[in-house]
Amino acid sequence: MMSVHHLKLHIFLVLFGLQQHSVVLAEALSLDVDKNATVQDATTSVMGLNHIGLSVRDLDVALDYYLAATGFALIRKDQVAASKVADTLYARQDVSFKVAVLKGPNMLLELTEFEGNSDVMTDKLLPQGPGMTHTCFQSPITSSGWDRFISAGAKPLSRGKQPIDLGGYGVTYGYAYDPDGNMIELEQLDPTVIRRAGLDVVLDNDSENLWMSQVAIATHDIVELMKFYQQVLGFKPFRFTRVSDNTRLDAIVDIDNVDLYGGWFKLDKASKVIEFWQYVSPITTQAIDKRYPTSLGYSFSIEVSDIDAEYQRLKTLGLDFFSEPLQFDSFWQVYARDLHGNIFALRQAIDPKSPLSVTKMDAWAF
Repeated sequence: MMSVHHLKLHIFLVLFGLQQHSVVLAEALSLDVDKNATVQDATTSVMGLNHIGLSVRDLDVALDYYLAATGFALIRKDQVAASKVADTLYARQDVSFKVAVLKGPNMLLELTEFEGNSDVMTDKLLPQGPGMTHTCFQSPITSSGWDRFISAGAKPLSRGKQPIDLGGYGVTYGYAYDPDGNMIELEQLDPTVIRRAGLDVVLDNDSENLWMSQVAIATHDIVELMKFYQQVLGFKPFRFTRVSDNTRLDAIVDIDNVDLYGGWFKLDKASKVIEFWQYVSPITTQAIDKRYPTSLGYSFSIEVSDIDAEYQRLKTLGLDFFSEPLQFDSFWQVYARDLHGNIFALRQAIDPKSPLSVTKMDAWAF
């Protein structure tokens, strides 16, 4: 059965004559693409995406906003200080922070206010990046995530202040900003798309009418970074293409004459992906600022079943870790900086049967 992302990308590429073009591009740029590849093909112990992390200035403001917008369950709110484990994990001496963990149908959303960040000023995230520019929330069009986020206070980026039908295939797209200027993508799926993706079986109550779907990273060298993540993940990307001369895309990102490359790794069969963008116009510049686990903005985690083995394997590949794997909260975890400076973590649930593991959260997606 074709997934939501597979379906929408397939139809989009067919509509705009880009299906064959994507293969040619991948070959020309030496990317090994397999349209059927998913995390289930991993030669590593990678299991999926566990959480999206968002470092915010004011936890109370961010928490009120995301609870109102998502309806996710608040499963933990805590304050951490005077912890040697936290100091090591987050690579900051005497680290102090407040954290709230929200649980959606298929992923965790973790909001963290680190002491000292409340007065740090940053600009709104730009679609062209560089860095992790956004995460995405999907919903049935009959229970629009866009409407809920805007009602909660999101500021539209997309033109017309409404989601945009990109290709007439049953998905509308809109970009907006949260109170901290973090960019969010909202995708609304019509019933036909949901049925074709097999999601109608699980979307049977109000607690599962909004779910998270992606890590989105913009980079100055998409081929280099995707090859790096292919080594990290242990399986191939399922799509790579170039898109330009599309006024609807221009309207979604509020940029004229957009020209970009895009590539995707599929982290489950239904909705989760890591996607990569390299804007040719406007150009995605190389990241200059060095990010840390405590920096404002986005991070994410990849769940594995053998964190020690993955840590050793990725160290051999030259990955920049901030510590060794440590037991913290419900997981063994360790933070790293990727090839282009983005922050992500490896996680392994202490309890293999934990409801916070992707083995449980992704059960509806396979």
